[in-house]
Amino acid sequence: MKNKLNLIYRKLYAHFGPQFWWPAQSPFEVMVGAILTQSSSWRNVEKAIANLKKHKVLEPRKIYNLKHKNLARLIHSCGYYNIKAKRLKEFLKFFINNYGASVKKMSKVMASILREELLSVKGIGPETADSILLYALNKPVFVVDAYTRRIFSRHKLLKPAASYAQAQGLFMSGLKKDAKLFNEYHALLVALAKTYCSKARPKCSACPLDFS
Repeated sequence: MKNKLNLIYRKLYAHFGPQFWWPAQSPFEVMVGAILTQSSSWRNVEKAIANLKKHKVLEPRKIYNLKHKNLARLIHSCGYYNIKAKRLKEFLKFFINNYGASVKKMSKVMASILREELLSVKGIGPETADSILLYALNKPVFVVDAYTRRIFSRHKLLKPAASYAQAQGLFMSGLKKDAKLFNEYHALLVALAKTYCSKARPKCSACPLDFS
């Protein structure tokens, strides 16, 4: 499996090149984006983040101090805005109370401890927690999403009913534990899913992972 995982990475990197993901100007912006992108397209999340920047509130305490209705209005474009406003506030409460809103302080804590803490925050599941760990805090934790599951199940490398932990374990045990590698690998899988491995009409004959 280790050889297959590395072969997939090489093929994708040769085809797509570096993805420069996550597109953000700061680790905190990544954290916000990780929460807002739940059940939403990145295009709509970008609009919400741009709106927060426009109103000069893309800072932990400024967002936390916003009234719920005002925050929901600012992130309206990303959908489920009332729910996401609550989730964002819950995360910010944790971030401010536990780490003084300091990314530097948070990044000094072990990934395993941080993960448990993040998962205890209402509204943050494994994918969101791992996105924050990898993309905002540069921790070597592989992010598993629907794209990853789709690609690897279609290539018979992962059972469709596999749990998040099982899917993540495939990568964590088969790859070198390196944040840069995990970052690029996940981004390349997203690119593959959007370009070739779509849910309804996959372009299998053109897929760069054709192993025939």
